[in-house]
Amino acid sequence: MIAALFPLLAIQAARATNPMIPLLIQMGAIFAIFYFLMIRPQQKQRRQHEERLKNLRKGDSVVTAGGLVGEVVHIKEVTGDDAKAKTMEDHVTIKTGESRVVVERGRIARVAGSDTAGATA
Repeated sequence: MIAALFPLLAIQAARATNPMIPLLIQMGAIFAIFYFLMIRPQQKQRRQHEERLKNLRKGDSVVTAGGLVGEVVHIKEVTGDDAKAKTMEDHVTIKTGESRVVVERGRIARVAGSDTAGATA
């Protein structure tokens, strides 16, 4: 009889499910938003930076994490396990002003590009 008088109450009573389901859906949606707006772009940017560091060549202008601006003069690859792979521990010699500085490849914050490419273009 109550169901006949209040059809809305009957519908809600029939739908009574676990109250955790909507909360889990909301938490999943929030995680998806964070992933696509924050985490994924940051991972993509990190991969691009690492790729630029692996493709580092003589003549490229670089900025180190300490703020030194210079030109790559020499790259000494650190060998390990008999493999000649480019790692972030490789030593890069940078000419800045009248001095030369040796830094690890992983400590280079930005690769500005090649000076020779700008002159020929």
